[in-house]
Amino acid sequence: MKRTLPILVLGLFAAVSMAADAETSYQAAMKAVAAKDFPSALTHLETAVAADADSIKYASEYRVVVIQAKEHDRAIKFFEKAVTEHANSANLWLNYGFAYVDKIPVAGSITQVLLANTALSHFTKSIELKPTWIAHYTRGNSYLYWPKIFGRAPLALADLEQAMKIQKADKKRSFHVRAWISLGDAYWKTDQLDKAKAAWKEGLADFPENEQLKARLARDGDELKAYIDDILDPNKRVDTNLKELWME
Repeated sequence: MKRTLPILVLGLFAAVSMAADAETSYQAAMKAVAAKDFPSALTHLETAVAADADSIKYASEYRVVVIQAKEHDRAIKFFEKAVTEHANSANLWLNYGFAYVDKIPVAGSITQVLLANTALSHFTKSIELKPTWIAHYTRGNSYLYWPKIFGRAPLALADLEQAMKIQKADKKRSFHVRAWISLGDAYWKTDQLDKAKAAWKEGLADFPENEQLKARLARDGDELKAYIDDILDPNKRVDTNLKELWME
């Protein structure tokens, strides 16, 4: 025990030191972003992620800058290396998947399918490591973007129902509205319109100002289909900024 205690103290000190280094690098990155010095910002953020691999904040903010700098391939290579060094980080695998999603709007149609499939595999790894709300929601929502002919809608529904179970066991959070929207969309894509409407109505009761829920409930038939198809257009950039998760 006498020998173990100093080792534990040293380990704790090292962890605190790495967290401090990560935050210092993050703050330097934000200053670089303000100056529109994206190369420096990316370097500082990569240092932050390497120092605190399971931080969903640093990895997400890194991807935000990647999109601005149009450095998608750099991000994918960075995350590929990072997950080999931190294979058990669920948040790192999640953001690795998002790096592929972030590239989809600027890729050709065939490449989009490959990117989407790879993203799903990384989201699955994240769930295997830690089945969180954000991981189930993310994979479920990603399945919704596939045309019905691929048969991914039931998989979307299963993930989003699991996310809803986690959500209902938690306190109300602003980002929970996303699951209500997507759960209804999953019911709609599996031809369960009554359940879709019920989910959107229940979501609107929790989030009465949400325009997406209002828009869905105000439409039917072909008009609703056109609206949802437009929302789920893979050529449009998906909002993958996870800021809400650490801002609450």
